[in-house]
Amino acid sequence: MFSRIAFGISLCTLALASSTALAAKPQVPLQVIVSKDQQSLVVYDGDTVIATSNVSTGKAGHSTPTGIFSILEKRRHHKSNIYSNAPMPYMQRLTWSGIALHSAKHVPDYPASHGCVRLPNDFAAELFKMTARGLHVLISDKQVSPVKIGNPKLFQPVSDAADPLLLSDAQLRPSMAQPGVGTGSVEVAMSDPAPVAATEAEPKPPIRILITRRGERETLLDIQTLLNQLGHDAGMPDGYAGRQTSDAIKSFQTSEGLTADGIVTPALVEALYRKAGKGTPPNGQLMVRQSFKPLFEAPVVIAKPEIALGTHFLQFQDIDANTNKGDWFGVTLENTLSNVTKKRLGITAEQDALAFNALQRTLDRITVPLEVRERIGTLLAEGSSLTISDTGFGQETGQGTDFITVTHAPKS
Repeated sequence: MFSRIAFGISLCTLALASSTALAAKPQVPLQVIVSKDQQSLVVYDGDTVIATSNVSTGKAGHSTPTGIFSILEKRRHHKSNIYSNAPMPYMQRLTWSGIALHSAKHVPDYPASHGCVRLPNDFAAELFKMTARGLHVLISDKQVSPVKIGNPKLFQPVSDAADPLLLSDAQLRPSMAQPGVGTGSVEVAMSDPAPVAATEAEPKPPIRILITRRGERETLLDIQTLLNQLGHDAGMPDGYAGRQTSDAIKSFQTSEGLTADGIVTPALVEALYRKAGKGTPPNGQLMVRQSFKPLFEAPVVIAKPEIALGTHFLQFQDIDANTNKGDWFGVTLENTLSNVTKKRLGITAEQDALAFNALQRTLDRITVPLEVRERIGTLLAEGSSLTISDTGFGQETGQGTDFITVTHAPKS
């Protein structure tokens, strides 16, 4: 999806493959990592450094947020609509609220911007050629580097010959509709029985996967779904508590000899799952986006939920044509949770981002239903990514974005 282009700039150190290798592999999923402590930017192909540059991030009072972003928009010529039409050449937008990579004449070796990441002019021009919408940009306080991760819990491509819609046991459902995204019927094109000349398949767009802890909405969606299955009419599952849902809960509680108060409690959820024969209630949620749009979501189980998951990012690439398997490259970002957040999520033990094998240990705690793994396997493509985070995504995630996970937001 993202072309790797050889270039030479005196302002940056380059590590480039030969022209022969480039010709053999013209499309390489890259990722960009910005370090605020080092005031540096590094472009990676997997765990290989492609280019580096100095940068200048946000100053005190206008600090640059840290977290996991992707390029939402690119403009060769752009002017700020916040700061008096200030020129921002080679602008690559990371949030709709105003954070971007862009060229600047003044790029000191210390934080000096109003929140954006300033780049030297020549480097900004060359980076602009290397990137495309959707390329991931990680901003961290400390310098982090991706490493190859091998773990059986990570997804791999599978044949899409099986019908990916036959997944009723996984409780899959479309992700919440975003403003402007249609919800009408979908026309299905029937295959033409006449023979068609073979053509090379179009590359599949990468998918974005987020695994996080379940919130009240996801829990209530399951409650409504199970109530309906058990004959207690909760109406169309929407994740919002209303009169019909409350009445359905009371109806279930009465039928089970429980106090009919209509209140959602962990005991109620466990009773519903037990009655429906669904086993242990899930405490995690997996969400998938593709081409900046929600695709589907499903419940997962997180072991030892009292321990923080931490914040981790992995990118999938280098699919072998013979085995149809690829490599995952991951990094762990620091993300200190507030006491209020930990209490809300039931976390009593932080995860040390610098601890040995922190990412591997988090992966080992997550169980994804087989049907969901298979569906993801049919969608997995070069440049797909997986984010794992206790706090999921913030308000920056919305229409026309990938999952945006902010680990540290500027103080207002």
